[in-house]
Amino acid sequence: MRYFVTIGEREIPVDVTPLPTGGLVVAIDGRPAEVDVVAVGTSLSVRVDGRVIDLSVEGDPPDIGLVASGHRAYVRAESSRMRAASAARGRTRPEGDGIVRSPMPGRIVKILVAKGDVVEVDAPLVVVEAMKMENELRATRAGTVSDVFVATGDTVDGGTKLVALG
Repeated sequence: MRYFVTIGEREIPVDVTPLPTGGLVVAIDGRPAEVDVVAVGTSLSVRVDGRVIDLSVEGDPPDIGLVASGHRAYVRAESSRMRAASAARGRTRPEGDGIVRSPMPGRIVKILVAKGDVVEVDAPLVVVEAMKMENELRATRAGTVSDVFVATGDTVDGGTKLVALG
């Protein structure tokens, strides 16, 4: 199965082939790697070519947050089937809808932009505190801030709209 993983403005094709042993052969941008994934509670333990990475996943596909080794990233991960279904419905959104949502429940501690601000890809927008950890949410694309839906001190659920980029 082919997946398309978008980080910032870069889209990376990922091909996943299951092995009879239960492992996976994954080709990332054409480079093969042997991968094994085990669910550990709410996290995943991923072995890539002998190196183990503990991975936490937040949110729902296609827009998800990943935490590995203390680093957080927000990506868009779509399978070729998801893309085909979106195209059939007439809703192709390779750049996303411009809405930045909270990937987890938390409290807004800082708003770093205002309506009318022009931001670049990966610019910090909002800081959400979750589980005593501050998470800086960044722009997934360049644009102008068309709306800010929250205020400092607000409590939000996962999936709550925070900022709209036009």
